[in-house]
Amino acid sequence: MISSLPNEHPLRRLFSGTVHHVLYVDMGLCDPEIAEYLTDLLSQFIHVDDFYPFKDAAGRRLEDLAAVLTEAHLGKSVSRTERERILHRHIGDFALFWTGLFPEGLRRMKPLGFGDRLSGYMAQGKRSYAIASELTEPQDQPPPAVLRRLSDHFEFCVHGLNLCRQEWLTLQRQYRSGQYRSEG
Repeated sequence: MISSLPNEHPLRRLFSGTVHHVLYVDMGLCDPEIAEYLTDLLSQFIHVDDFYPFKDAAGRRLEDLAAVLTEAHLGKSVSRTERERILHRHIGDFALFWTGLFPEGLRRMKPLGFGDRLSGYMAQGKRSYAIASELTEPQDQPPPAVLRRLSDHFEFCVHGLNLCRQEWLTLQRQYRSGQYRSEG
C-alpha cells in the first residue's frame, strides 16, 4: 500500500500514535507490522476516491465489491495472479476500514449477498486477506505473513480501529470544549 500522507504529516502521526497505543496498550496486540499496516490504511483512505480506485474496461468507476472482482481492468501487463492479489487485498482493506471505523455506514452500502452487512463485510475482509496472502510472494510488500495475520486477527483489527475512532472523537470533544491542550 502506498500511503497518501508523508510520514511527517501531522495527521499520519496522529493515526500512528493512536493505532500503536490502542493495539499495544489497550488490546495487548504487540505487532509492529500490523500497526504500521493500519496506519498506512488510514493514511491511504484519506480521500474518498481511494475507496474506489478500480475501473471497468469502459472506464467506469467500480463501487460494488463483487464487480471489482469480476470487472476491474488493471491493464494487460498485470498477470492474473497479481490482479487477484491486488483486488483481494483491496477488498480486505475496504472491509477492514468500514467495519472498524464506520460500521453504521455499511447500511448505505450494497450487501455482499449473505447475512447482515456488518458480518458479511467482516467475513469477506477476513477471506480476502487470506486469499491475498496465498497469492503474495515473500518479497512483495506487505509480505504474505502480514496479510495472513490480518486475516487471522481481522476481528481484533476491527475492534482496534473502532477504539481509535473513539479516541479521535474524545479528542474532538475536548478540543471543542477548550479542554485540549497541545504538548508542544
